[in-house]
Amino acid sequence: MAPPEIALTAESGEHYLRGSASTKSFLVSLESIYPTDVSGKGSSSVSSDDEFIHDKSAVTTYTTSEQFALANLCINAIRFLCVDAINHANSGHPGVCMGMAAAAFVLFDNHMKFNPLNPQWLNRDRFVLSAGHGSMLLYSLLHLYGYESVSMKDIKEFRQLHSRTPGHPECTETAAVEVCTGPLGQGISNAVGIAVAEAHVASIYNRPGFPIVDNFTYCIAGDGCMMEGISAEACSLAGHLRLGKLIVLYDDNHISIDGSTDLAFTEDVGRRFEAYGWQVLHVGEGSTEIAAIDRAIHLAKQCRDKPTLIKVSTVIGYGSPNKQNTAKVHGSALGDHEASATRKALNYEYDPFEIPSPAREHMRRKVNEGTFQEESWNGMLAEYQKAYPKLHDHLVDDIVTGKLPAAVDTVIRQTAAALREKSQATRKHSKAVLNSIAPVIPTLIGGAADTSPSTLTNLDCSGDYTAEHRIGRNIRFGVREHAMGAISNGIGLAGYNLLPFCSTFFVFTDYMRSAMRMASMSMTGTLFVMTHDSIGLGEDGPSHQPIEHLASFRAMPNHNVWRPADGVETCAAYFSALSIRRCPSTLVLSRQTTRALVGTNFDEAKKGGYVVYDSGSGDVDGTLIATGTEVSVALSAAERLEEEGFTVRVVSLPCWEVFEQQGKQYRKNTLKVPREFCVAIEAASRFGWERYADWFVCVDEFGRSGKGADVMKSMGICAENVIAKFKEMIDNS
Repeated sequence: MAPPEIALTAESGEHYLRGSASTKSFLVSLESIYPTDVSGKGSSSVSSDDEFIHDKSAVTTYTTSEQFALANLCINAIRFLCVDAINHANSGHPGVCMGMAAAAFVLFDNHMKFNPLNPQWLNRDRFVLSAGHGSMLLYSLLHLYGYESVSMKDIKEFRQLHSRTPGHPECTETAAVEVCTGPLGQGISNAVGIAVAEAHVASIYNRPGFPIVDNFTYCIAGDGCMMEGISAEACSLAGHLRLGKLIVLYDDNHISIDGSTDLAFTEDVGRRFEAYGWQVLHVGEGSTEIAAIDRAIHLAKQCRDKPTLIKVSTVIGYGSPNKQNTAKVHGSALGDHEASATRKALNYEYDPFEIPSPAREHMRRKVNEGTFQEESWNGMLAEYQKAYPKLHDHLVDDIVTGKLPAAVDTVIRQTAAALREKSQATRKHSKAVLNSIAPVIPTLIGGAADTSPSTLTNLDCSGDYTAEHRIGRNIRFGVREHAMGAISNGIGLAGYNLLPFCSTFFVFTDYMRSAMRMASMSMTGTLFVMTHDSIGLGEDGPSHQPIEHLASFRAMPNHNVWRPADGVETCAAYFSALSIRRCPSTLVLSRQTTRALVGTNFDEAKKGGYVVYDSGSGDVDGTLIATGTEVSVALSAAERLEEEGFTVRVVSLPCWEVFEQQGKQYRKNTLKVPREFCVAIEAASRFGWERYADWFVCVDEFGRSGKGADVMKSMGICAENVIAKFKEMIDNS
């Protein structure tokens, strides 16, 4: 039987909870469900014979006219701080800020646990604004609730160069912003990852009487988020995993940039989420009905066996006489005239950027409340240390400070030594590395998009992460590449210093590029383990053979791309990726076998580029530069060229980004000759190689289906072609 949709609306002066099941529907007055109604009058609690209406304890904070008046003043203070900042910048999105101000206020004021003086408090509730275009709503909340990271000066610098209040939320710019959002659907998917992380860490460290990790993940998402396919992927998985501490407030305002959502989006979002396994609640007058919002959040918090979607039906641009409920208020400033008219319509008698004292005092009380909450938690943590000293030490080292265990260096070096003589695909080397480090890095957690038997990323030391087994570290993402990337980012940004990894075939990064870009923007160390690196994978053909992908990710700022040549370099790539926590890394690994190489070196490979072969100590005729399995091709060519009397250097360049950080002199000494005497060899597009070479043995067309070795040779990735290109270079010098 499907779960009910619960509608909290105003009809004839009463609030109702509307439920529906597969065979019946009902309408029950909230006064018969809750012990206290919105007017403060007591009412008896009666049981419902419907199996889904099981909770009768939720009450509302708002029971008197004074409470309603103060709440309304606070809500309008939020609205007009948004309106004024957007007008001042003449840029922004006032609609969502005005429509969702009431819901955001109720959430922050009554339900969220946070300390404005310590935005990084471990046990804070997390908030994600997936509708990132409404960033001014978040900045207003942070300022009004006392976060030092957003001053009134910052509010007035909204969307200005180098401000702490950029056009979309950036966790790298503004303390208390949990994740970078903007591309719709990314934030709600990050929120799923944060909820995954919370449940995982809680399962490890919580003990009876010691809920050390006990926080909710809240998210505001809009119609655009719901339209994006990534939200379907992520929320489907969230329902499957029964992430009961994930609560999404859906701004159901029926307006997008083009106009009414009826133009393109008419599905029943509530039913869709019911099918995902979510509890669905509905607040029918979400721009004003704060008591209904309050009760809905109470209900959501009490449901621990499934995530909750609260469908908050709002009026976009609420209060604007001439623009509310239109696309005009979505992404343009109201303007001075309309702002004045809105002030009059909402009876708000305060000047631009003026905050009413009662509102400021009320909201700033959360500073003391949050400080007390954190101090109480610290007291519990001290008692926890006495009761569970070893567990406490692991919590501090792994979760609070995020230290990379000292044993990692030793373990990876031992693995490199063990792999040196093995000729096999680098994806198999990767499996060996992952399973050597997983036992000593308890924060390593991740999985694959239904490809783990091929990408070889399953951690043998751990079970699966499931609704019944949160302690597991293998996440089965299913065929959901885009959500996998964003969820992994959320795990890394959740504030527990977890080390997330995710995996699929390299060509399928096309499905998840936006999430990988957001990882780079967010400066989070997500590890993307990508296999089937090139045309060398063979029989699956051109649809599965990456060509332009290496170049595109190398062009991405703050993103390290590693393509190791053998087991030693694979170990170096992992060590580097794990050591750099503010930059994501993509490991590009082969399906095809590569031979064990004599000249590779763990410490040198960590520099991103180094010499693996030299004909002699003096001058050379030219340098062959290669990555991945083509390093073996370059070495074979160099050996044959040397037999013909040429002097050749071979440089392995597993990571351009790290190589570029080594300094000009190191790079010059490594390559040894100007680029007109360098040949770049890679089974991928030549795009970008011009910085190192003028001659290329690359692939600038789609691949072919056939045996991997046959495909490589047919497309020129072979020693014979390298030799011919080298000689052509010499002849033209």
